[in-house]
Amino acid sequence: MTDLTLRPISAAEFPEFYRVLVDAFHDVPHDSDRELSRGRFEPARSLAAFDGTTMVSTTSAFGRVMTVPGALLPIAAVTAVSVAATHRRLGLLTSMMRRQLTDLHEHGGEPVAALWASEAAIYQRFGYGMASREARLTARTRELRLRPGTDLGTGRIRLVGSEEARPALARVYEAQRVRSPGFLDRTDRWWDRRLYDPEHARDGGPPLRFALRANEGGEVTGYAVFRTIPRWGEHDPDGEIQIRELIGLTPAAYAALWSFLLGTDLVRTVRYDRVPVDEPLPHLVDNPRAVELSVSDQLWLRLVDVGRALAARRYTREVDVVFKVTDEFCPWNAGRWRLTGGPDTASCEPTTAPADVTLTSTELAAAYLGGTTLATLALAGRVVERRPGALAAVSAAFHTDPQPWCPEIF
Repeated sequence: MTDLTLRPISAAEFPEFYRVLVDAFHDVPHDSDRELSRGRFEPARSLAAFDGTTMVSTTSAFGRVMTVPGALLPIAAVTAVSVAATHRRLGLLTSMMRRQLTDLHEHGGEPVAALWASEAAIYQRFGYGMASREARLTARTRELRLRPGTDLGTGRIRLVGSEEARPALARVYEAQRVRSPGFLDRTDRWWDRRLYDPEHARDGGPPLRFALRANEGGEVTGYAVFRTIPRWGEHDPDGEIQIRELIGLTPAAYAALWSFLLGTDLVRTVRYDRVPVDEPLPHLVDNPRAVELSVSDQLWLRLVDVGRALAARRYTREVDVVFKVTDEFCPWNAGRWRLTGGPDTASCEPTTAPADVTLTSTELAAAYLGGTTLATLALAGRVVERRPGALAAVSAAFHTDPQPWCPEIF
């Protein structure tokens, strides 16, 4: 990197930043996409590498708030990571990741960074751990029904336009967010992105539709944002519903929304590309084999500052454990840390006491949201117990239910 420079970009340089990013992902640039991204862009958090005056790599981050077990935590939501095809294998990605994490640490920034990985093997070498997973759901509507006796409540479902839907969606989402590890806050600009529906991204279908489920008192307790793709086989309808987001605050609201979608005329398939791995739908229908789930990784977390990160969340039971942490990429995290806490409070401080559990910061990041357990990581040879009984106790303390899940890419 002797001839390359790495620095934040100015707002005026954003169009070039966007072009480099789109090129790296082999995507087609659209002016409306660029302007939507510009509205959320934080230039001071960006980094780009320059070969002379030519921009050849990018990354940035958003300041957002993530729900973690027992708390709401400001995080650095890392995004727009790219390296031009002409400048691969020059260490640019490593340099950007190191600079980004070092800046967060030295300036007292967010204690946790999070990202979505284009390829799962990329970010573990920088200390990111797989903290949540998701599934792609495909339901074959002609082969299933809701289980007999399913409680759909006494409310009703209405189809409304986007302007009427948006404030109701925001209220329901906020109620769900504060109780769901992995969820992120949504400002107006983030709602703009979530509901963005340009014609070039519609898969040949119509605009998004909005279904609101309200109880007898008129309170909206759930919603579905979806698109219906009209298709026909040789003789019969073969339509498809594509769900962008579905939230039910009560079991009845959740079941009613699924009943509505699965029962839509002329539709044979319902797809939802992003559901939690503990998605309840297979348990709601009479034929779970008609609901296919294909599991993949989702959020990758990095503990920028181990002490602050572990003290920021809460634990399902009382815990008192000493971790010996190895962290070659962020060496300020290396050493022994004593974690004490429970459901109401937590602290994590450096210590000289003997280690109970040995691991790297990557394993702590993977376990942070409570989905991946330390016990599972130990079975994979990635966590070592030094004091008998310590691993089972701390693994149970970290665990959360339901599984962590993030409904949106950032």
